[in-house]
Amino acid sequence: MNEKLKAACLSITSNLFLTTSKLAIGITMNSVSVISESIHSGLDLIAALIAFFSVKESSKPADERHHYGHGKYENIASIVEALLIIIAALIIIFNAFPKLYGRAVIHSLDLGAAVMGISAIINIFVSRKLFIVSRETESPALAADAWHLRTDVYTSFGVLAGIAAIKLTGLTIIDPLIAIGVAFLILKSAVELIRDSMSSILDAGLPEEEEQVIRDVLNKNSLEFVEFHKLRTRKAGSQRYVDLHLVVPARMVINKTHLLCDQIEKEISSKLGGIHVLIHAEPCGENCIGCCMNINGQSKDIKCGSSHKKRAQYEKGRK
Repeated sequence: MNEKLKAACLSITSNLFLTTSKLAIGITMNSVSVISESIHSGLDLIAALIAFFSVKESSKPADERHHYGHGKYENIASIVEALLIIIAALIIIFNAFPKLYGRAVIHSLDLGAAVMGISAIINIFVSRKLFIVSRETESPALAADAWHLRTDVYTSFGVLAGIAAIKLTGLTIIDPLIAIGVAFLILKSAVELIRDSMSSILDAGLPEEEEQVIRDVLNKNSLEFVEFHKLRTRKAGSQRYVDLHLVVPARMVINKTHLLCDQIEKEISSKLGGIHVLIHAEPCGENCIGCCMNINGQSKDIKCGSSHKKRAQYEKGRK
């Protein structure tokens, strides 16, 4: 079992324990905020199961039906997890509003405080582990699961503070207010997850700093070709995809062109993990003296005049 699947299993185990514990204690206490936390953990459990199966599916290699692999399963899982978070928030608000207008008797405050404290501590360690693995493997599904648990940490501390306030003041209205506050925190995390995952689903380009890494590699090898253009990037799960057009001197032999493309691909891969680079090589249409001299190895300083002006304009525009 790889590191991603191990992390997903850890999340399933911790969420199963926390969901059952919070629900039992919440019913015993008659506390809507503690019950809302059990609902949150229950949705986290479902999210952890989705993350597990999406990580397992996304690790499959490309096949006849999925030529680009299965990476987007993780992006879809992240969106589904976010929708589950929204459902949890709406359920919490629905259950909390009626208690704003009536006095409820809340029992076993000390027991509730203990459960919330234990929940927060467990989720701190589990979410930290998930964040580490998600960064190392660039897994959006595990990142979404980690954010679920980190939100659970904040809401558990919020409920814990609410329980303490009720014990000090006797104002039970604090309980539904805390529950509604938990719901809005959950909604915020859901919106962020949907936004990030939709970017990959809609084939948004890689972040500017990653595209700059690609351009830096190309510029480093710029003496070997005329110009590059039509640089396009996207991401599917943890996999990056790059394609571009590379203009080479018209008389450059095919073997040398192939070696140049291989060299550029290897250098980009060494700087950005999980990347697939496709380079379309095309000859310079000007057939100028500079190209011929470059091919013969007599000079690497003479460049195609108008082509390199175009390239300079392109680079200036990118900046």
